[in-house]
Amino acid sequence: MIHALSVWWDRALVGTLRIDQHGELSFAYDQTWLDDTARPSVSQSLPKRTEPFNRHETRPFFAGLLPEESQRDAVAQALGISKANDFRLLEALGGDVAGSLTLWPEGEEPPRDTYAPMDFRPLADSELVEILDALPKCPMLAGRDGLRLSLAGAQQKLPVVMVNGQIGLPQPGQPTTHILKPPIARFHGTTENEAFAMRLAAATGLPVAAVEPRRIGDRSFLLVERYDRVMGDDGLTHRLHQEDFCQALGIPSERKYASEGGPVFKNCFDLIRHACTTPAPAILRLLDAAIFNAIVGNADAHGKNFSLLYTPQGVEFAPLYDLLCTVAYPELSAKFSMKIAKRAKLEEFRPETWDEFAKDVGVGVPYTRRRVQALANIMTKQSPNVIAELAETGLDAEALDAYGHLVQTRAQRMLS
Repeated sequence: MIHALSVWWDRALVGTLRIDQHGELSFAYDQTWLDDTARPSVSQSLPKRTEPFNRHETRPFFAGLLPEESQRDAVAQALGISKANDFRLLEALGGDVAGSLTLWPEGEEPPRDTYAPMDFRPLADSELVEILDALPKCPMLAGRDGLRLSLAGAQQKLPVVMVNGQIGLPQPGQPTTHILKPPIARFHGTTENEAFAMRLAAATGLPVAAVEPRRIGDRSFLLVERYDRVMGDDGLTHRLHQEDFCQALGIPSERKYASEGGPVFKNCFDLIRHACTTPAPAILRLLDAAIFNAIVGNADAHGKNFSLLYTPQGVEFAPLYDLLCTVAYPELSAKFSMKIAKRAKLEEFRPETWDEFAKDVGVGVPYTRRRVQALANIMTKQSPNVIAELAETGLDAEALDAYGHLVQTRAQRMLS
């Protein structure tokens, strides 16, 4: 039985993740990685050092690479692994995760990650339908030969490769380029909802992952372009490292909500000040994200829905992702995952709420007031354009109109 996984950044060995006889995780950097001052730590919560990290220190980052909640349960069941066994899940899924890392059995090098065009096999529509049907019981297609894929989150999704508009499954070691997201079965119109929220963020001027809605017959799904992948000058896809705010702060995924000990906005702004190479623009982008989520009604914006991105230019606040108008669904809590000046709902806001928020997170009050007004105005103006654009793709126009009306109402409330 494997008791150690080698952690690789491209084809350079970063360190080793181990499990002992008691089932306890530990991580230690490889000495060569430590000696190279140009090589970063894998996480803000795991700074480079000679001593191994214990389970308490190791788990938030590495377990944070895995699916969560019902998706984790379903993956574990499909693989015949205990859902609490982070190590065995990473052993089964760690071939392509968020960021630059891949995990392989100790002593085994990663497969090649360069693939010629003839290696790509596009999936037929019938195969895509089969995958959409399989994902509820087998998230990440866990256990399928040659596939070791993982993404954090509680929503069904599948990392895929897209070439010339066609979708395929990755070869072993190949970086995926997109995330395929089926609709959430128990909620109406989630493809329309997420497409609208993401496109509206882009139209508002916020950096956000690019999304493309697709249909196969009467089935809709969303393709999200991975911001942690980049096309190199060599024409090949390369991984960029990233970590979400919970990983960076050393907070386990199961405590991602502020009410359970997860990050609050002050923690997030402080993290950006500490971690980002040029913190000032990143702080303003996080402020925009907080305002946008409040107006669009994304109450589920917790610590794992914000990330740091490690680029050749330095550490940045990553583009936004997983934006959804959650208040459209009465079954979900309408309370913000992270309160804004102790206010959990838009209906609780007072004239001074944004002033208090600005002071709490260390941003200028006059600037914050102007941004609230500006973003609310832009969202009001752009919402009909985004709806019209998405309706042309075949998405449900009635659902899009409903989300647009909700956002218009919330924006007007913010303006008043």
